[in-house]
Amino acid sequence: MSDLLNKTGERAINNSASKSAAEKRVSSTFAGLQHRNYKLWFIGQIISLFGSWMQMTAQSFFIFELTHSPAFLGFVGFANGLPSWLFMMYGGVIADRFSRKKILIITQSIMMVLAFILALLTFTKLVLPWHIILLAFLLGIANAFDAPARQAFVNELVPKEDLLNAIALNSMMFHSAAAIGPAVAGVTYAVAGPAWCFIINGLSFLAVIYNLYIMKIASSGGKASGKSAVHELMDGIRYVRTQRKIQIIMGIVAFSTFFGLSVATLFPDWAVKTLHGDSTTNGLLQASRGVGAVICSLAIASYSKKMPRQKVLLTGLFSLPLFMILFSFNSTLLLSAVILVGIGAGIIAVNNLSNGLIQTLVSEEFRGRVMGIYSFSFFGFMPVGALWIGMLAEHFGSPNAILINAGILLIFSLIIFYFSNRTAKIKN
Repeated sequence: MSDLLNKTGERAINNSASKSAAEKRVSSTFAGLQHRNYKLWFIGQIISLFGSWMQMTAQSFFIFELTHSPAFLGFVGFANGLPSWLFMMYGGVIADRFSRKKILIITQSIMMVLAFILALLTFTKLVLPWHIILLAFLLGIANAFDAPARQAFVNELVPKEDLLNAIALNSMMFHSAAAIGPAVAGVTYAVAGPAWCFIINGLSFLAVIYNLYIMKIASSGGKASGKSAVHELMDGIRYVRTQRKIQIIMGIVAFSTFFGLSVATLFPDWAVKTLHGDSTTNGLLQASRGVGAVICSLAIASYSKKMPRQKVLLTGLFSLPLFMILFSFNSTLLLSAVILVGIGAGIIAVNNLSNGLIQTLVSEEFRGRVMGIYSFSFFGFMPVGALWIGMLAEHFGSPNAILINAGILLIFSLIIFYFSNRTAKIKN
């Protein structure tokens, strides 16, 4: 009897210890959500991003349905990203000068109005391809000022020790929406039409706008220095030129965005011509990429304080073109979905860890401007990559276009691997 009681007690202690370890792991994974402002941000953003992914998925398939041209998929992506080249670095200056909270309320409100305009044009059957391209351009202008403020704003929502965790959670919520939103958009599009996807997106902005409004933040953004915007921008660029590690990270982000992330531009064409599917198929492709990104984001959030970030970043950079090569040779929905999980994980490993590394390296004085330049390395190269791969697909077909991009990105990855130990290293 005594032995039985002892064994029972030992099992109880072991179970309690296991439960305690599991609770600590969960607490560590979601550390950022312990802070009220970040929790409000997380909830509002994930609702808004769900709507945004619905619109992006429906819009890409809608323009393809109107034109039957993969080149137009590239035109929309280019129009959406062109403002990044024109305004995003100035957006970083604005993020250092003014309240980031107020900037985000304004930009999110503009995005909401644009979504409702597209919905109205679609409901009334007045929409033409050039309308979609113009609205994508206007949305890109709003994003050019939204992205730097959004990237720098996270630093104001959590203490420094939880910053990397919050950045990982940001990626998780973005790609959770990317996993669910496109799938729901595909079904909604098939059942009710694209206009309802745009309406849902417009309504979803109310969540993040309201949550931003009720946040209590002592200070948000910097103060005007008395210098011109151009002068402050040049100060930011000169600062980046002195930071070799930040330059390398931004180069990796730009290259992987141009040749890697741009593969998503061709999903509508792939869904119809390769998989012989429809809007639902397109949504499933987008969702599969999102699932891989969520899995990777959760892993980074869980091990953000222990992860060898340089190694994981370079592994993601190298795995991305390998998965793209596999994707270019397959022609079944199941295999496409499985491979896209790997592509999504590779993309998030590069972008998430790059963001976190830069946020820990940058001086607070230049945070907004550096995040503006970082955002440009992502959003600025996305439209050019979309235009590039869209034109390749128009002339050589989507499989060959993806294969060409994968080959170039693989060569770049091998160069980075080779020189990573001979040039300035990115410290963990």
